[in-house]
Amino acid sequence: MTDTHSQPFELSRRSLLAAGVATIALAVLGEDAFAAAASADVTEKEVSVTTQDGMADAVLFHPAKGRGPWPAVILWPDLAGLRPSVRSWGRSLAAAGFVVLMPNNFYRSARASSEEVNLADPEIRTRQMAYRAAATDDGIARDAAAYLAFLDAQKQTAKGRKVGTVGYDVGGSYAFRAAAALPDRVAVVGSVYGLGVATARPNSPHLLVPRSNAAYHVAISRDDDAREPDDKVDIRKLIAQGNLEGTVEVYPANHGWATPGSPSYDPASAGKALTEIVKLLKAKLW
Repeated sequence: MTDTHSQPFELSRRSLLAAGVATIALAVLGEDAFAAAASADVTEKEVSVTTQDGMADAVLFHPAKGRGPWPAVILWPDLAGLRPSVRSWGRSLAAAGFVVLMPNNFYRSARASSEEVNLADPEIRTRQMAYRAAATDDGIARDAAAYLAFLDAQKQTAKGRKVGTVGYDVGGSYAFRAAAALPDRVAVVGSVYGLGVATARPNSPHLLVPRSNAAYHVAISRDDDAREPDDKVDIRKLIAQGNLEGTVEVYPANHGWATPGSPSYDPASAGKALTEIVKLLKAKLW
């Protein structure tokens, strides 16, 4: 795609002020970041996105007040998929001043769940892993392009501008792949306790970092770091190899810390990750 970063673009002072207040609230509240987002003025609606592989169900979030257009973010859910509890992630980013598309990662296999998904159940986890396998590397790249085209077509979106891509758990690997597939557009990657981001496989997502033109915030859980202490080193090396900006940080919480209702939910770490990613998005997309 053509880089349109030099095209004239202004966000209204009203939009900037509203988004700035939301970001300050996230930073100050910290532990109550998701609760603050839930009470913010955000428009949320179910949408369908045509991809090369079918029709993806998704949720679109954007600020309900202020004048757009706003920068866009593709937000990838975790292994349990798009469901009620994780919509707070989309609301939180929209409250900070972004148009956010949160797709059903696993639309090839099933529609998004209207109920919570219990990954502690071995049968359900096996099912979700099969859903994940159905989305190939090339398929994820195609999806990212389709989602970006959809966002560009929304009247609330700052069309043709740089965008961000953020992923939780398995969504982190999707975010890495999206950045490599769309290097002219993706300027920020956020990965929160990414699953399968850095592996020994030749198609590991972290190996794609030098192909991107993004700044990174990679938040690793302490238990994942304990099992794979070299992951943070490998990711940092590739960010440096690509001459890119990036922070790779081990958080003092266990995998799943940002999922409301999870046994590992840690509001302080959830708020910190959200605040750090929003700061990076503001720095690179506005």
